[in-house]
Amino acid sequence: MARIGILSMSDGRDFVSRDIASFIADSAGSVAAALRGAGHEVVLADEIVTTNQIAVEQSRRLADQRVDLTVFHYAVWAFPHFTMLAAEATEGPLLLLANIDPVYPGMVGMLAGGGALDQIGRVHSRAWGDVADPDVLAAIETEARAARAVRSLRGATFGRVGGRPMGMYTAVANTDQWMRTFGVDVEEIDQWEVVRRSDLVEQSRVCAGRAWLEKHAAGVHYDGKQLTPELLERQIRSYHAMQELVREWNLDFAGIKGQPELTTHFATMDIAEAFLNDPYDWEGPKETVVTSTESDMDGALTMQLLKGLSSTPVLFADVRHYHADKDVWDLCNSGQHATWFAARSEDPGENLAKTHLYPEVFYFPAGGASVQHLAAPGEFTLARLTRRDGRYRLHAVRAEFEQYDDATNEAMMRQSTYEWPHAFARLHTDAATFLSRFGANHIHAVPGEYVAELRSICRLLDIDYDGFGDAA
Repeated sequence: MARIGILSMSDGRDFVSRDIASFIADSAGSVAAALRGAGHEVVLADEIVTTNQIAVEQSRRLADQRVDLTVFHYAVWAFPHFTMLAAEATEGPLLLLANIDPVYPGMVGMLAGGGALDQIGRVHSRAWGDVADPDVLAAIETEARAARAVRSLRGATFGRVGGRPMGMYTAVANTDQWMRTFGVDVEEIDQWEVVRRSDLVEQSRVCAGRAWLEKHAAGVHYDGKQLTPELLERQIRSYHAMQELVREWNLDFAGIKGQPELTTHFATMDIAEAFLNDPYDWEGPKETVVTSTESDMDGALTMQLLKGLSSTPVLFADVRHYHADKDVWDLCNSGQHATWFAARSEDPGENLAKTHLYPEVFYFPAGGASVQHLAAPGEFTLARLTRRDGRYRLHAVRAEFEQYDDATNEAMMRQSTYEWPHAFARLHTDAATFLSRFGANHIHAVPGEYVAELRSICRLLDIDYDGFGDAA
């Protein structure tokens, strides 16, 4: 949940502000109570803004609290220069919130302050009405979630393990642009570190991981060549090596190149990528670490934003195949999906019971296990950061993940790469529109509805929003 600061604006005439102070305080208290009731942390300013000095002092105090979103609260008419001074002293996203009351014209104060901010180009959002109205509260929460996701990027570090994979321009971003636009630094780490550190992992941890997978997975399909106990243990070692790199380099999220060096000569990174993105492993519950395959920088950044919105694991996939007869897409990519998507259960056993470990296919001669399952059905928001002529844009589309009878599921998965994880997605747009505009081969998804938040994120970051279908 978000950390929200509330600063109430008032009239600058002392003989007016005295008489309306209790009304403003009660109104701000109601807003704070509603937001706390929704699970957010709220920081109320110590004083109502009645002078230019208080506007600056209280804004700086809220900024020191590192709030995700600052709410300028208008219960009454307020002098607009208070808004301007407070905004100047405020870092990060702003929301102007007004009541609708013919006696106390907070709406007028919001419009005057918002118009002044427009004149200087200060980005902000607005909400109005009684916070007891679920729609008003939802509008504030939308902005709070977007602000939290954006603020969580500032000062973050991405670990790129390896360089550009297989000539993929869309997987490589400009580090200067990342710092300027998103506030994210990039740490370059050689893939040799995965190999080197793998040999140092304690055998007891490796054995525990293999035993756990063999016990809980729907099947570990050893074939004596592409998948052996030794190769699975090498993948488990790689996972622990990545965990160590995350801790040592203080990485917030990461990407692993994998192809072709590791997948040809060492082992695939499917186990590492799946369980880094999972909220658990064989050692218990843990924090997910967004990790992209093919060291996809824009993919990982998209996933990190979606994680900030949803607080769930984030799916990474290729837009692999279109089943025209069903108007359904098969989102599938070399074992990358977190096992959580198999059942979306808080119980790892339920997810693993629907997950198979199959021998890797001919693309990856080094072998190892591919993490295979079919994503559980439900409503999803799909997104992807891409660049057009050097400028960032965010694609967004709503979808439903679907499943069918066992025979149909099996037949559809076998039309692409059966051994990899799949998600059957019915996009809220037609295939021709999607294929003519979508700017990458990778796409990302979280359960739930977040299109409004993605619009706000684009406004806060000054990047272009590109929605498909009913997300346009």
